[in-house]
Amino acid sequence: MKLIITAFIILSALYISCGKKDVTDNVTTGKLSGSSETNNAKITFVELGSVNCVPCRQMQPVMRSIEEKYGEQVKVVFHDVWKDKDAGKKYNIQLIPTQVFLDENGNEFYRHEGFYAEEEIIKLLETRNVKPIKN
Repeated sequence: MKLIITAFIILSALYISCGKKDVTDNVTTGKLSGSSETNNAKITFVELGSVNCVPCRQMQPVMRSIEEKYGEQVKVVFHDVWKDKDAGKKYNIQLIPTQVFLDENGNEFYRHEGFYAEEEIIKLLETRNVKPIKN
């Protein structure tokens, strides 16, 4: 019984940590504007989450690193789904964080839910012949 109560408390704390608090962060945010979200990049990496969700916050340094390593080849866009509900609807988000990868035409070619390690993102980008400009 104690195990069930402990599990419930932990799950409740995780749920609350992904709540709707209004906290700002230094993450680039994007606005929905159809396929113009892709700009001239080969790949658009759309991160849908919240600045208050623990796994979402763990994605922030990953997003910055991808942006630095790939320059204009990969456009990184962050949508806080609590503030930008249209983004959640547009991408049919079921849980956060969710990463959606779009090709140069704005077509989704890959989706991942949960924390997504930088090494795995790099492998995905390599399958699309996108090479880092910086190591």
